[in-house]
Amino acid sequence: MSEALSFNLHRNSFGRLMLVDADGVEHENVLPVRAHPITAPLEGVSILSQDGHELIWIEHLDTLLPELRRLLEEALGAREFMPEIERLESVSTFATPSTWHVHTNRGSTRFVLKGEEDIRRLPGGILLIADAHGIQFMVRDVLALDRHSRKLLDRFL
Repeated sequence: MSEALSFNLHRNSFGRLMLVDADGVEHENVLPVRAHPITAPLEGVSILSQDGHELIWIEHLDTLLPELRRLLEEALGAREFMPEIERLESVSTFATPSTWHVHTNRGSTRFVLKGEEDIRRLPGGILLIADAHGIQFMVRDVLALDRHSRKLLDRFL
């Protein structure tokens, strides 16, 4: 049995994530953390104790049973709030600061871009855009955006 399959996760009556390790020891309020949440979200997940010590290392989420994977992805999703921009509807001005109206995988929203330096390019054509409140929005693939969205985005790149 691989290390990834030698544990169990469940939520206690307060909704906190609990881990039972291979020795049957229960660890309260554990925290899953991805090693590379943007470039390799399915690889390298660590489950940390409430004091920050690694309890379990999971090489790849595909090695988990479906129910265990669902619970782990649910916990990771609650921790990692990074909406993906699917379409740019409009920008208030091509100078900064500007208000952007976008459609994300979590719905439509508006945010303020303080400056062009808040748009970071990552390997693989990924963009991270930080709004005025520090919330990170991701564009996974600029070339996958529609023509209108790319035209608006090009003004800031």
